[in-house]
Amino acid sequence: MYTVKSTLPDETLKVVGEALQGALVDLVDLSLVAKQTHWNVVGPRFRSIHLQLDEVVDSARNYSDIVAERASALGISPDGRVGTVATGTGIATTAEGWQRDTEAVATLVAALSSVVARMRERMNATGEVDSVTEDIFIQVTGDLEKHHWMFQAENVG
Repeated sequence: MYTVKSTLPDETLKVVGEALQGALVDLVDLSLVAKQTHWNVVGPRFRSIHLQLDEVVDSARNYSDIVAERASALGISPDGRVGTVATGTGIATTAEGWQRDTEAVATLVAALSSVVARMRERMNATGEVDSVTEDIFIQVTGDLEKHHWMFQAENVG
């Protein structure tokens, strides 16, 4: 049952809807992982990594809103509830407690790697049927790849 009716055909809407919902889940979880790590990072590079983590949180929250609103515009009810996020995320569980700065960076590199890989799959799937949604995934992926690069550069030594 759609409250808002899309002009996209049902088959296209199914592909796009699954991609948008999956992206929403990953982005919500990415914001939570980055914030949890932000609160628990310790070590000599605490301040710079602490601030860098908030940049990821801001990106993930911004894009989760864009993704959810795209779904809504197409008549797809976005689901960012905790249970949905917990069961649908592609990100590994974050360690409890304090994380050394090098561990915090590794946590974000792994989380971003997972999300970027899944975003690329969604970009490819939606590119075949809806270039508007594909464009959103292109933007999200580019931004997350930049964060991924910057976190990888933190642990080179």
